[in-house]
Amino acid sequence: MQMRKITLLLFVLHLAFVPHLRAQSPAPIVVQAASPATVTSIPSSPVTQDSGSLQATLKMLQEMKATNAETLKKQEAALQQLDEMQKAAEQLKIFGKRG
Repeated sequence: MQMRKITLLLFVLHLAFVPHLRAQSPAPIVVQAASPATVTSIPSSPVTQDSGSLQATLKMLQEMKATNAETLKKQEAALQQLDEMQKAAEQLKIFGKRG
């Protein structure tokens, strides 16, 4: 029963989009960045630093690590969504060749 629903949905999507796709020239897919790149400059300092400065630097690095981890999660989700879209497109191709 579930397979019939999926097949019907794909068939309807095929009927809705395939005629339009043939009439247009292929356009490149542009994926926007999850967040703009942040540039942080670390001021040059003497070799000997006090513990407060080291703690501040450590805190900044931890924040950067957390921001990078969030960005990686967003990128992974976007890649997963693109993979699903690609699989759906391949299925539409298969159904298009049958009809």
